[in-house]
Amino acid sequence: MLNTQRATRGMVVAPHALAAQAGQAVLREGGNAIEATVAVAATLAVVYPHMTGLGGDSFWLLSHPGHQVQAIAGAGRTPFDLDIARYRDAGYTSIPTRGPWAANTVAGTLSGWDAALAISAREWGGRLPLSALLRDAIDYAEHGYPITDSQARITASKQNELRTQTGFAAVFLQAGKPPTAGSLQFQPALAASLKQLARAGLEDFYRGELAQSIAADLAASGSPVTIQDLNAQRNEPWQPLQLDLPGVGRYYTTAPPTQGLATLYILGQYSRRAAEMVDDLGADYVHYLAEATKQAFRVRDREVRDPQDMSPLDLAQTLSAEALQALADRIDMRKAMPWAGAGDMSDTTWFGVIDGEGRIVSCIQSLYHEFGSGIVLPQSGICWQNRGASFVLDETHPRALQPRRLPFHTLCPSLVHFNDGRRMALGTMGGDGQPQTQSCVFTRYAYLNRPLQAAITQPRWVLGRTWGQNTNTLKLEARFSSAVIDSLRERGHEVEVVADFDEMMGHAGALVRHPNGVVEAAADPRSDGAAIGF
Repeated sequence: MLNTQRATRGMVVAPHALAAQAGQAVLREGGNAIEATVAVAATLAVVYPHMTGLGGDSFWLLSHPGHQVQAIAGAGRTPFDLDIARYRDAGYTSIPTRGPWAANTVAGTLSGWDAALAISAREWGGRLPLSALLRDAIDYAEHGYPITDSQARITASKQNELRTQTGFAAVFLQAGKPPTAGSLQFQPALAASLKQLARAGLEDFYRGELAQSIAADLAASGSPVTIQDLNAQRNEPWQPLQLDLPGVGRYYTTAPPTQGLATLYILGQYSRRAAEMVDDLGADYVHYLAEATKQAFRVRDREVRDPQDMSPLDLAQTLSAEALQALADRIDMRKAMPWAGAGDMSDTTWFGVIDGEGRIVSCIQSLYHEFGSGIVLPQSGICWQNRGASFVLDETHPRALQPRRLPFHTLCPSLVHFNDGRRMALGTMGGDGQPQTQSCVFTRYAYLNRPLQAAITQPRWVLGRTWGQNTNTLKLEARFSSAVIDSLRERGHEVEVVADFDEMMGHAGALVRHPNGVVEAAADPRSDGAAIGF
């Protein structure tokens, strides 16, 4: 059993230990939580390339004592001239998940970093140069890093759909074959790109020398993203969603186009009947949260997309006590609701930092599916996302593809201000599993008083499609008792039992700062991560 880690001067949680160490090194140099988070994000882009990269999107929540919680959407839009007709002319009836037609949105991650660092310099006293924040990432890309079991396994399982994509085999296969865990991975072109960013600044990704290189390689691959689209990338004003949980505190998450609303729906329902859920390894607990998830996803799939295209949705009314109570009252503890499935699956990295001043970052960064579109740009070494695969080639669909639109995002980091003064950051990867896992970890910690590490380590479940899985079953880790599994089946759930510590349950992480300045943190044993403080 892992123990909850504690420190006072700073703490970092990431799904890869090398990335957590990179963030801790920045904190030790006097950097703040934003600067440390950029170091983590950059390092993950190198050492966890199947999960994240510079060619993806990112979302941030920032907590600064005495200030309002801030949100950043580092997300990219579809091209100016991309519409359904272009796909139909190319012979597609749906957007592919791999290849150039999957690489159909601008990568927003670097614009998210840039916006965060602007806040760091303006409001958090940030002073470290970008070269210091990218140092570890550059070193691992240039001199190599040991490949994880996760990267080796995913590369092997997805090689048939990835090896033919532009640039993929040259970078991520070794002598034409998937790499073995523990072998060294080198990414010299990506190292050169990171060095260019350290010299020229992050704007260079969209409006500089690197942008020209990216645009040329995207065009050569057949992607519809152009230099005009890169030039147009800007961060727009964005506010977090929030929900007051009676007797506990205020829970913050990210607004549309992310699925953060689903997390609030689940927790809002749970809070109405929390007193009944005393056993977090029992059938009632799993059943109730699974049923709350079904109701949350129905609203999410009907409403959430680019905010400019959403039908009028009064979030305050939707998340009112009366509305949430009505949903909670619909749940039958003896019988599962009908479930045809919903949503999507994706890879992701969540990471969080708390610095010595009590400033907190909850951040998530992703390529969408494993290795995104599979396209690795030859000149820059950047693997491009396939986030735009969430659009639909049907003009009547709520998420119909249109020019200059943000895609629907499963990404939804969380941040909590407790009534007693504690502050928490939490998140996970896992597509549809993200709001489910966050709700599980949070309710175990906040309502059932489980130690933070135990809240993450204990057996979990996920309903429906998630990272690495495309079935709509209720998936439970085998550490749940046979009595619980049988009880859930008797209530009508289609239960699928998976491994004891299955990666499909996500790579959860959490940090909590207490009023006395002590920070505790936990990383998921299902990941390659660590919680590191000093």
